[in-house]
Amino acid sequence: MEFDVVIVGAGPAGLSAACRLMQQANTAERELSVCVVEKGSEVGAHILSGAVIESRALDELFPDWKERGAPLNTPVTEDQIFLLKNEAAAQQVPNFLVPKTMHNQGNYIVSLGNLCRWLAEQAEQLGVEIFPGFAAAEVLYQEDGSVKGIVTGDMGISESGEQKDSYMPGMELHAKYTIFSEGCRGHLGKELIEHFDLAADADAQHYGIGIKELWDIEPEKHKPGLVIHGSGWPLSDGASGGFFLYHTENNQVVVGLIVDLNYANPYLSPFDEFQRMKHHPILKQYLDGAKRVSYGARAITKGGFNALPKMTFPGGIVTGCNAGTLNFSKIKGTHTAMKSGMLAAEAIFAAVESGCEGRTELAAYQALFENSWLYDELFRSRNFGPALHKFGPILGGAFNFLDQNLFGGRIPLTLHDDKEDYAQLRPASEYQPTDYPKPDGKLSFDKLSSVFLSNTNHEEDQRCHLKLRDSWVPLNKNLPLYAEPAQLYCPAGVYEIVDDEVTGAQRFQINSQNCLHCKTCDIKDPAQNIRWVVPEGMGGPNYPNM
Repeated sequence: MEFDVVIVGAGPAGLSAACRLMQQANTAERELSVCVVEKGSEVGAHILSGAVIESRALDELFPDWKERGAPLNTPVTEDQIFLLKNEAAAQQVPNFLVPKTMHNQGNYIVSLGNLCRWLAEQAEQLGVEIFPGFAAAEVLYQEDGSVKGIVTGDMGISESGEQKDSYMPGMELHAKYTIFSEGCRGHLGKELIEHFDLAADADAQHYGIGIKELWDIEPEKHKPGLVIHGSGWPLSDGASGGFFLYHTENNQVVVGLIVDLNYANPYLSPFDEFQRMKHHPILKQYLDGAKRVSYGARAITKGGFNALPKMTFPGGIVTGCNAGTLNFSKIKGTHTAMKSGMLAAEAIFAAVESGCEGRTELAAYQALFENSWLYDELFRSRNFGPALHKFGPILGGAFNFLDQNLFGGRIPLTLHDDKEDYAQLRPASEYQPTDYPKPDGKLSFDKLSSVFLSNTNHEEDQRCHLKLRDSWVPLNKNLPLYAEPAQLYCPAGVYEIVDDEVTGAQRFQINSQNCLHCKTCDIKDPAQNIRWVVPEGMGGPNYPNM
């Protein structure tokens, strides 16, 4: 199938790009064919974010978004930031000591999945074709090396590689330009960054894992618009990150923990840190007597400005979290992802309008990017993450206060953090296993019951989408050296060391049915032996209202 533009991923970047492309085409009264493929069963099924969003990009894309019914229903009313000292004590940080970028006046608490569903409606009204349930499995290249488009994955292939009755071959989608907006660590984006050496001049990229739950709380405890952030306990041994608890609409709160994936202790389990964190009085006061209704997890690209790859290449562009446009100093990536998609759309439309038939690089994009508020915003926050990594939460926080509040992000110094997250894991012999408390079934839970709430499903008889470069590595390298940390960093219980029922020997088991598509394994495996690739379309989580 031939299109002018193919977009991979129906997230905020991809859908914003689609809408902006058609807005320009309709204004110019020009025919333009735009196709969006989305691996989830529906738009929004795989979308997971905090999410407090800034409406800046949405204001530009649809100035009348309120009249159009965009689901931004809960304006932020109050910010609270805490430093958790231990399992019982906390210190609230006065607002005047908080970096300006972390103030949320004028922002909204939203379900990003629902916002994407709304953006998809706007895109379709503008003439965009959206195909959920189709996974982009492969990049197509022209003979000259430029990107030609993508191939969607085959459906109905058994685990043994045979065609089942439900077999449906993948489709080739050709385009003048292809936008890759798969989100953090998208496997085609990862391939393209390596293939075109797009990160040659960038610092090492950095990531976090975000684990999130949605709760129905008692009405008398509900404070719509209250935003709570914090750091400290239970993370220790140099591990860093932070929690959030947002009061959204309908007597619901979202609560979560982000753990930076540069941690050293192989016995650390982000999932279990999150479960015990909810017992702290600061969070427990809202969750006591409440009901957990959904669970999810997703890796976050947070290296920021210094880690941004070159985004363009002949025939295409990477946008949003696939490139790493999140603003870590604001803990926000939605408005920046949207803007990166809109800029990509403007560069592509200009190229198509000039008669370009693809194959060339979008030379106009870099100038558009550098002259945009997106570039300025990311530049001003360039030191935020490196400061926390280098100096810790206290000294790093002090540096960021000075940089953001006194220098406006333009302090004449650029910090770098150039060591890969996976390379910072230390041998298990240097640590003791962590004795995490057993879940109580009220505030804390196990992994399997959590995965159940994510509505995760994959066709049972299909090829495993979690590929090992070398099957020897987990048992013979990672297990003796690092206690095989995949058992702990995975928030869905995908990886296990089990005793073989026949031989009695240990084997590395991959429960790919449980996979939430968070990509943490692809990022944190110390041997870089695990490759996450897309399963059949429609597989994975189905997040409601997340």
